[in-house]
Amino acid sequence: MNIALIIAGGTGHRMGQDLPKQFINVYDKPVLIYTLEGFQKHPQVDAIEVVCLEGWHEVLLAYARQFGITKLKWVVSGGATGQESIRNGVFNLEGKCTPDDIVIVHDGIRPLIDSDVLSDVIEKCKKYGNAVTSLPYNEQIFVIDDEISTTKYIPRETLRRVSTPQAYKFDLIDKGYHKAFEEGIGIYGSSYVNTMMADLGVRLYFAAGSEKNIKLTNKDDLEMFKAYLHREQSSWLK
Repeated sequence: MNIALIIAGGTGHRMGQDLPKQFINVYDKPVLIYTLEGFQKHPQVDAIEVVCLEGWHEVLLAYARQFGITKLKWVVSGGATGQESIRNGVFNLEGKCTPDDIVIVHDGIRPLIDSDVLSDVIEKCKKYGNAVTSLPYNEQIFVIDDEISTTKYIPRETLRRVSTPQAYKFDLIDKGYHKAFEEGIGIYGSSYVNTMMADLGVRLYFAAGSEKNIKLTNKDDLEMFKAYLHREQSSWLK
């Protein structure tokens, strides 16, 4: 079984709106529903779990009914941090998953999920036990010497940008979160599943990525998302 674990527990302060950014409507549809539709339509995804902001569960369920998200099986509350939210989602799957089931972790505010990327993440996870969406890094990265200068850089050929979706065998991610929270490893600051796994000594395997897999953090990102949708719609016009 392949389960999509969608993280939608944030409040979205940086978007500067009156409601959480995952529930902002774009062309009469919430951002989160665009995300869920990508998993709903994918033939290899069997079930969806959403880690949702407290107080928004019923709103999410109503939208899921309205837009035909029939694969949504579980809605659980988020935590105080991103890592706590993912942990809540993983622990809720205990007793529901076998060790070899695949858990696909994805940000609810990355609504442009590419079907081929999702397929590759699943296939790589089947082969290696985990897979992280990645892309080459195309900018130059310099290391700060002081506040105004540098003499050191990191060759971009040695770097990869990693985002979601990420996939892990259930036994790996479940044991990983138990160990991480029991021992305080990889759960602070901007930590995510991938960085936590690396801190725990797990080798990560790269899967395909997509440049349009943007994360909606601020208003400029939202406008870019709208432009992508308009481009997709326009491409069908004769």
